[in-house]
Amino acid sequence: MHGEAAGNEAAVTTEDATEGTMARRGPVGGDFAAGVLRILPLLVAVVVYGLLFGTLAAQKGLTPLEVALMSATVFAGASQFVAVEIWTSPPAILLLGATALMVNLRHVLMGAALAPFLQGWSRGQIYGGLFFMADENWAFALQRAAKAPLSPAYYLGLALPLYFGWIACTTLGTIFGGFVQDPARYGLDFAFTAVFLTLLAGLWKGRRSAYPWLASAAVAVAAYLTLPGVWYIALGGLAGALVGACQGPPQASASAREGGHAD
Repeated sequence: MHGEAAGNEAAVTTEDATEGTMARRGPVGGDFAAGVLRILPLLVAVVVYGLLFGTLAAQKGLTPLEVALMSATVFAGASQFVAVEIWTSPPAILLLGATALMVNLRHVLMGAALAPFLQGWSRGQIYGGLFFMADENWAFALQRAAKAPLSPAYYLGLALPLYFGWIACTTLGTIFGGFVQDPARYGLDFAFTAVFLTLLAGLWKGRRSAYPWLASAAVAVAAYLTLPGVWYIALGGLAGALVGACQGPPQASASAREGGHAD
């Protein structure tokens, strides 16, 4: 038994072996626990910008119950921030809905990128996974899928702490929002940006990664400066996806092919 285990561990990297061991017999056990442990460090930043969102929502006159319901049913930080910025009393439902749709159009591209790794999932698991899909757990799910099969249990381990943490923190931010009148004064407004920069670093795969990112950034900035509303989010995501599609799959270098390894 020990010889067989040693042979299996020699076939994977040290990181994969550690993650696999945690998934099989970690302190809690299973893929779900591995997903929870993966997402936990990121929850520190989620706490900060969840509280920030709640503070901004309270300044617009939303109650803790309204914010809790919004976070539970929408569960999309970017579109919720934009919605609060244009919030009126009474709310302009059509404007809010159209704005949220434009901001979340990137989820179409995100779902398409994730779809090849959902083989074997039931229809209910796929639909549930799409509801819980956010930028953070999507990025971590892709990282996992590059090394090992992406199981529904691992995905839920990523998604559920993020989901319930977001509801709790946005609600608490609304309750105690009056204590922080100017979040930008303390640098709290940068927490949202910091999370996405961290996710980008984790998705870096060499020079090829830079071209879609640069195209996305250039188009987003141009759209932000020239178009009204939040079209820059959808257009930037679309530009990055098109450049990535034009690149095609990565090609193995000559030396890598000779050694039997992909670039």
